[in-house]
Amino acid sequence: MDKKEFRVLMKYYFLKAKNTVEARTWLDAEFPDTAPGQSTIKDWYANFRRGEMSTEHGERSGLKKEGTTINSDYYIALLDRLRDEIAEKQPHLKKNKVLLHQDNAPCEKSMNWAGDFCN
Repeated sequence: MDKKEFRVLMKYYFLKAKNTVEARTWLDAEFPDTAPGQSTIKDWYANFRRGEMSTEHGERSGLKKEGTTINSDYYIALLDRLRDEIAEKQPHLKKNKVLLHQDNAPCEKSMNWAGDFCN
């Protein structure tokens, strides 16, 4: 069974006013080797509760498409989008500066740069 068909079954259980545990129990009983996990079921139930009743998996906006080169323009656009979404979803953080630490940068160098940047 493919993912789309599982989404349809999750939507069916949602519309029958079943909770995520009941949906997981039923899916595990019927499809023990291929049933989606609890977190996937919870995510789709959250979509349905928000009124997003489509079982199509939407385009993942903002993510790198295959073959896209990550250059400075792409990275700046991604950071701008992140800043805008933080301002929209967490307005109390809008007035604060958000610094991101790139995970492959040595800590001592990134802290020196952050200190220079913040001053």
